[in-house]
Amino acid sequence: MISVQEAFSILENNLPDINNVEYSLLQARKHILAESLLSPINMPPFRQSAMDGYALCLHDVLVYQIIGEVKAGDSHRVELLPGQAVKIFTGAAVPDSAQAVIQIEKIKTDGNQLVLDELVKPETNVRPIGEQISVGDLALKKGTLLNAGAIGFLAGLGFTKVDVYQKPKIGIVVTGNELSKPGTELEYGKVYESNGIMLQSALLDSYYEDVTLYEVNDDFENTKNKLHEALTTNDVVLVSGGISVGDYDFVASALKELEVETLFHKINQKPGKPLFVGKLKDKMIFALPGNPAACLTCFYVYVLPTLAILSGAKANYKQAVLLPIAHDYEVGNTRSQFLKASISNGEAQILSHQASSMLNSFSVSNGLIYVPDGNFELKKGDRVEVYLL
Repeated sequence: MISVQEAFSILENNLPDINNVEYSLLQARKHILAESLLSPINMPPFRQSAMDGYALCLHDVLVYQIIGEVKAGDSHRVELLPGQAVKIFTGAAVPDSAQAVIQIEKIKTDGNQLVLDELVKPETNVRPIGEQISVGDLALKKGTLLNAGAIGFLAGLGFTKVDVYQKPKIGIVVTGNELSKPGTELEYGKVYESNGIMLQSALLDSYYEDVTLYEVNDDFENTKNKLHEALTTNDVVLVSGGISVGDYDFVASALKELEVETLFHKINQKPGKPLFVGKLKDKMIFALPGNPAACLTCFYVYVLPTLAILSGAKANYKQAVLLPIAHDYEVGNTRSQFLKASISNGEAQILSHQASSMLNSFSVSNGLIYVPDGNFELKKGDRVEVYLL
């Protein structure tokens, strides 16, 4: 049995290489950029009006002659003489012969004459060429997470496709004869299956959408075949249950027969002691405990950082932050603990219902407090390691 820190180190040293893929901008959403991008154009590409108003060829008089208009998208060029103006709309090209734009609220018109209240300074309400970015400048650097703003920015520069790091395809294999589908009548001795949809939800929360769910009963051949299917078609496989040492826990023996390399099996932690992590060529396998809270704890601590790294993010396993604990807490453990906690007002409070089978506290938790093994007392205000969810 290894420590939490040893598990982190083993994972860091056994991650497969990550791959690039070219995607359309919409497909690239929530992916990590695999290349730095330079702007192919100036933005804006022309002197642009920041207001609805009038573009002015400035002179020293408060009266101008209106000779036309320029709408957004117009491509014709207007030549103005001093004292002349054109009506203009937000986003339209300001004529080269105009030095300023006066917003419509600050003028009076009389037929084709425009009357100002005061003289206008040059470049008022004119967005210069390249104000946002100039041609050849760095638009986005490699490693950027493409959110909605980044996608819109790239589209505005004319990009239609980009190279991003490919996210892994993920398979979830749920095992257990005791499981019934929610919505069916619950027989004596059965429990409703929740880990599959829980893991799917956790993956979708982090924008991992290429996920396939597999279900199998506690039978060696069926387990082996379903694992083989999942490993064949996915990059990362998560197994729920069947990894302990019971007579009907067949996952470990099935993985061994499939020639999966064991990276580690069992961690000195609570909950989540039975966790198995293995590798088959460039595939990663996480066999998670069947108890729901233990399953989700191992997902957040070990699986999610792995997926982030394999997706090109600058993530790591030691992602805990130090926060003060909101109360005294007596520690007496032979195993390290991950305790479900509520984080508010900059403090961490340990919740009740910490058993590995209980999800009710997880449903209101937004952090996990890591407490090393030993016998000691935490006092209110002591800083503890917190994994933020």
